[in-house]
Parts: sequence; structure tokens; C-alpha cells
Amino acid sequence: MTVLQFYRIANGTIRQTRSFPKAHLACNLQLPASRAAFSVSSKAEAKNQVYASVRNLDQFHTYQLLSASARTPLLTLWTTSYCPTCRVVSPLLKELVESGVGEAEGGVAYCEVEYDAPDVMTAGLGLTYMINSIPTLLSFDAQEAQVETKVTDGKQLADRRFLEEWCVLFWSQLLG
Repeated sequence: MTVLQFYRIANGTIRQTRSFPKAHLACNLQLPASRAAFSVSSKAEAKNQVYASVRNLDQFHTYQLLSASARTPLLTLWTTSYCPTCRVVSPLLKELVESGVGEAEGGVAYCEVEYDAPDVMTAGLGLTYMINSIPTLLSFDAQEAQVETKVTDGKQLADRRFLEEWCVLFWSQLLG
């Protein structure tokens, strides 16, 4: 018969003895006396995350999983290399995310999806999410596309004030 016993000694040492039919095993473990069994740490402030451009399906799914596991929405800007409006919208949206928009509500993740990258086109990623115009701003929450907040108008996307208002609307729909 095997018997497992624990003894707590006053100086912070725990002595564990385990009895076997023919042998005896003992080991000493040192625990700091001031340390609690469970610690409660304060919640870290959410920080926005800007990811590298998506050029293949694996990157896209990785970013979706990272944002879902962090419980933050993923904002995606669908661009092409030949789109002049994208060159205006991309730095504007990136600057907005880096400035901290949404951090008070839990943070956001952001990436650009290069729609004309060969691996993205071959995988049919644009067809999956019905991307029919460039640039397109599409958000994901828990890996699900939020099509009701999708923006396809390049003039609106190039307007910083519109993007700020869109972020407020987006957060109110997400939290409400």
C-alpha cells in the first residue's frame, strides 16, 4: 500500500514522505514564507497591435487566431500594389491604430491584406469575404467577418474624421 503524506514545518519548509512496502522516499521543498498560494495581478492595459502585411493564407489565419485569443478585433485593410487610394488610406489607418484608438475599449489588431499577392489570390481569400472593391476596410471579431461595418468607399476611407467616427460606431456595435 502506498501512502502519501505532507507535513508543513514552521520555517517554510515542506517535508513530503511517501511510504512504499520496502523503501522510503523523502524530499524537502523550500517555499518563500511571504508568498501567497495564489496571486492576483492587475489586468494589463490593452495595446493595439499592428501586424505585417498579409501575403498568404497562413499569415491571415495566424493574425485571426492571435486577435481572437487576445479577445481583440482585427481590422483588415484590403489593398493592391497598383491602388493610389490605398497609398493614402494605409498610412492614415495605421497612424490611427498606433495613436491608440480603441485601447480604452480593449485594443485592436490591424493588418493590410495584399489582395494582389499571388498566394492570396490563389487561395480565394477575397472571394471568401466578398471583397469586390479596393480599398476595403473589413473588421473581424472572434474570427468572424463583421460585414455590417465593412467600408468600400475610397473617399470615405481617405478621410481621417470619417475613420475616427467609424471606429466609435464600430466599438459601439461590438460592445453593445
